[in-house]
Amino acid sequence: MPNIKSAIKRVKTNESKNAQNATVKSAMRTAVKKVDAAIVLNDAAAAKESFVDAARKLDKAASKGLIHKNAAARKKSRLMKKMNTLNA
Repeated sequence: MPNIKSAIKRVKTNESKNAQNATVKSAMRTAVKKVDAAIVLNDAAAAKESFVDAARKLDKAASKGLIHKNAAARKKSRLMKKMNTLNA
């Protein structure tokens, strides 16, 4: 544990930000899994609804710097591609 006041504060803020980032990243992964699950079940309505949520969470994670913006775009593109095969 650091002795300097600013270093103590830095440790505390890093822990709280780390917890927040983990929560956002976990929610993002869960949303993506929901879309995949709906696609496997051939439920187009549920897939479309959960895709909107997943896209929002991916964009939010990218804007916060948790994932790269191109990674978010790639994940959204792949999900949309799977949804299009479901509709066809």
